[in-house]
Amino acid sequence: MTLKWEGVMPAVTTKFTDDDQLDLVTFKKNVEAQLAAGVSGIILGGTLGEASTLTSEEKETLVRETLDMVGGRVPVVINIAEQTTREAIEVAQKAEKLGANGLMILPPMRYKATDYETVVYFKEIAKSTALPIMIYNNPVDYKIEVTLDMFEELLELDNIQAVKESTRDITNVTRFKNRFGDRLKILGGVDTLALESLSAGADGWVAGLVDAYPAETVAIYKLVKAGRMEEAIAIYRWFMPLLELDISPQLVQNIKLAEVATGIGTENVRAPRLPLQGEERKRVLAIIDEAMKTRPELPDYLNL
Repeated sequence: MTLKWEGVMPAVTTKFTDDDQLDLVTFKKNVEAQLAAGVSGIILGGTLGEASTLTSEEKETLVRETLDMVGGRVPVVINIAEQTTREAIEVAQKAEKLGANGLMILPPMRYKATDYETVVYFKEIAKSTALPIMIYNNPVDYKIEVTLDMFEELLELDNIQAVKESTRDITNVTRFKNRFGDRLKILGGVDTLALESLSAGADGWVAGLVDAYPAETVAIYKLVKAGRMEEAIAIYRWFMPLLELDISPQLVQNIKLAEVATGIGTENVRAPRLPLQGEERKRVLAIIDEAMKTRPELPDYLNL
């Protein structure tokens, strides 16, 4: 399957039962909702997927089950965020063997690598697999920025094809486009800058609140690409209080609460994460409740 690196790609949450096992029934319900809404791919094992809390067996189960659920309708992309280059290569090769369609790779974890070390890390992984790769550029959370000069070196490898752009500097979209044209596909990675990124020429959106509101997310993308900006902006303004729940250390708990409201998820998280409590829980629920009361009617965006 050709991976085009465009459209909306949800970083899906991992569902758990009340006794802390994988909840594949609810997970499938959410994946089907994403597909029905018109997403362009599924990204497994990111921060929203609580990957750091999953065993290697659980990760493999999720990959196998997701590939089966999706059935080739859209690409399935596996996130790599490992402690060592060797481990990252092993995950990449296993993902390819299982039938994944692409990789999203974070920089080295728990070590602030130099620019040279970061480039070598990405290159070594890319050389170990034929899968197409998206580099996750998020210096705010991971303290390492992948600069344009670093991408100049990385793009020597044909399977490094895209960037999840999460620097929070919206002008980076234009810088990447000016330097690399279509050689490097750009997917906005910050929910609260999504419309701005798409307007500046980003090819897609790796989204978080899409896990609870897939149709609204894809509608914004489709409307922007169709030039129907007023309609896109109206939905985006309604969406913004929800999108702000994604830029929080408790983004997983926030988004899972929203999934409960829309009927495609549960609140269960895996420790050390715990469900929201007290005033913060009331605040987040109030935002979700208001959004549900004012949820917009969407145009026929799938046929744009």
